[in-house]
Amino acid sequence: MHQSIRSKIVHGLDVGSIHLEEVIQELWSGYGSLCRYRAEGEKLSSIIVKQIDLNSQLTHPKGWNTAASHQRKIKSYEIERQWYVHWAHRCDQFSRVPKLLLHLASDESLYLVLEDLDANGYPLRLDQLTLNEVELTLSWLAHFHATFMGEHPNHLWKEGSYWHLNSRKEEWQTMAKGELKANASNIDHQLTATKYRTVIHGDAKLANFCFSSERDQIAAVDFQYVGGGCGMKDVAYFLSSAMDADALFAHDTELLECYFTTLASALKSRGKSLDFPELKSEWIRLYPFAWADFSRFLEGWSPEHRKLHPYSRSMVKKVLATIEEDA
Repeated sequence: MHQSIRSKIVHGLDVGSIHLEEVIQELWSGYGSLCRYRAEGEKLSSIIVKQIDLNSQLTHPKGWNTAASHQRKIKSYEIERQWYVHWAHRCDQFSRVPKLLLHLASDESLYLVLEDLDANGYPLRLDQLTLNEVELTLSWLAHFHATFMGEHPNHLWKEGSYWHLNSRKEEWQTMAKGELKANASNIDHQLTATKYRTVIHGDAKLANFCFSSERDQIAAVDFQYVGGGCGMKDVAYFLSSAMDADALFAHDTELLECYFTTLASALKSRGKSLDFPELKSEWIRLYPFAWADFSRFLEGWSPEHRKLHPYSRSMVKKVLATIEEDA
């Protein structure tokens, strides 16, 4: 970190000094780093600094080193900054996110200075969940979707998620010919044309959720692909990251019911007046479409991906059968 940036952070946070404690991780494809700094101040003991290198040369692990990929990635970090500036403060304890403390920019880098969730009650990152923990995460998503139901995603992606079709034409072109490829636009349209739109997280994988020590509270991070859309895209994507095919076949119905029960109460508590039975019916219909849409991306991006399993294939089959019936 340049000394001038360090000085601006120290001044902006009104602390005596900051000291690098650890590099938590390098950002995807070499775009910077996420670091924890120890802060010498009365109100702050530690902060998280997300440093984005705007001039990075893309080094994609799957080989997608294209100009389109680079521009999408750079825009995603600006979207994340806009999210924290304009939207994040509306999330409450039921859809907890880190607080933005400061944001800075130079010609070469963008800096997001964020609350340290570890130091504020969310120290756990889990790679396996119990059913109760899956339900807890679905509850976070339900409250998040309820908060922003019906709102236009100003300053965010028009269509949230990193895999939506309009931003992934290169991956679509590499797909093997077949019904999924041929119907990609139809599947995308079904999701984008939903009557009930909200703001979705857009990258709601298990790795982006932080749990309390008792595993009964949860917060989310990484809002590069936050934007408008159908809530089922977050739900399907999260479940794809947290459960294998056998568990999904066994528990998908009860987990969806858990999500919708929480969504109903969350909408009511926020004074969102709408036809909930209609919303639920539409989104349940679109749940397989969300799976098929994500599978379409994976088929082009990484056709041997572990998430292209029997459950996801069953969802694709269901969607294609529905499209054929409606034709």
